[in-house]
Amino acid sequence: MFIDTHCHIFNEYYNNIDELIEDCKINGISKIIVNGCDIKSNMEVIKLISKYNNVYGAIGFHPTELRNIVDDDICLEWLENNIDNKKIVAVGEIGLDYHYNDTDKEKQLMMFKRQLDIATKYNKPVIIHSRDAIQDTYNLLKKYKLNGSIHCFSGSVEMARLFTSLGYKIGIGGIITYKNAKTIKEVVRDTDLAYILLETDSPYLAPEPYRGKSNRPSYIPIIADEIARLKNTSITEVARVTTMNAEAIFDFFSE
Repeated sequence: MFIDTHCHIFNEYYNNIDELIEDCKINGISKIIVNGCDIKSNMEVIKLISKYNNVYGAIGFHPTELRNIVDDDICLEWLENNIDNKKIVAVGEIGLDYHYNDTDKEKQLMMFKRQLDIATKYNKPVIIHSRDAIQDTYNLLKKYKLNGSIHCFSGSVEMARLFTSLGYKIGIGGIITYKNAKTIKEVVRDTDLAYILLETDSPYLAPEPYRGKSNRPSYIPIIADEIARLKNTSITEVARVTTMNAEAIFDFFSE
């Protein structure tokens, strides 16, 4: 059985979520973690985890969505009011994204810190987004005694070693199947399987042969198969270890 530790299964992306959830069961995905990014998606996360037994949630405010926040305090108060839900297993998707020219780095860092403080207060792991900001991300995380996932990891082998030394797992998704993804393939070869998590980031970054199409959690076995090839092991072993890794970080409460 597999766990998709990072996806965005929302109505704006999918016409039939019931079918998508059923497809997970057919393909051996026992649990998925749906990640919020803004107030709208965070509220949808709360609805999804209430409706589906195998759906868990992470709520938080994504760095590129901060420009749409009118009142930081109100958003963070909402986060605190909902973070103690037993099926909310992490604060996420949070982090830093310096990709765009008009990035407000100061606000991103401030909100990142405040959300890390909330994770610390409520003893929750974190799911981290880092784009063109990996050094600042590491510098901040090393000041906290937290753990979690570095989602859609895009750094070097050396940076992967630094994050795992802090206790973080490396989130590996569909990019691992792309022929030109040399760096992440090197990271996977170098990183002990005990530090790897599976994720799809659905509906984004679908693996080959679905690249360019809408991604689905049911594609997790494709990602696991490529990891198995790179690690010279079996897909069964990848499933076993990555599931154990996810269960060690995230508290999957069952009704």
